[in-house]
Amino acid sequence: MAARAPSPPRRGRSRPAVAAAAAPETVLDFMRLIWAADHELQRVSKRMEAALGLTVPQRMALLLIGRRRGVLASELAHLLHLHPGTVSGIIRRLESAGLVVREGDAKDKRRWRLKLTEAGQAANRRRAGTFEAAVQRVFAKVAASDLEGAAVVLTQLASELRASGDHHTR
Repeated sequence: MAARAPSPPRRGRSRPAVAAAAAPETVLDFMRLIWAADHELQRVSKRMEAALGLTVPQRMALLLIGRRRGVLASELAHLLHLHPGTVSGIIRRLESAGLVVREGDAKDKRRWRLKLTEAGQAANRRRAGTFEAAVQRVFAKVAASDLEGAAVVLTQLASELRASGDHHTR
């Protein structure tokens, strides 16, 4: 049975004191693991583009649009942690490929809601050769508590990186 995706960490969750004083080698080893995962994600993205016609960011957008029919581009940018301009380019490529269409928002004619076409729905059903297939295989092998721990670490790291970027732009 596959483990469920980890939920974001809750406030007030206790943190082990040992993590606060990590040795430089431990930090470097962890950074190398992140680097390796990022490198492999880039390689998978190139393979997916060659085999499926979709990069990992495009695939993520397609999956999210499929799960959140009528999502706004701004909401998609937030969900993907990407700049709205980057998401606009992704949406244009998905539209050009006939996978996504825009529909006018009934309440605000300036906004467009995104939905999958039949071809987009078919593309979403395909799992072989996708990055989420690899994630599912890992989830099937790893304890739920390890997935929750990984979610905590990755969420905190993303937050810290965002904050450090904010400090540099001030």
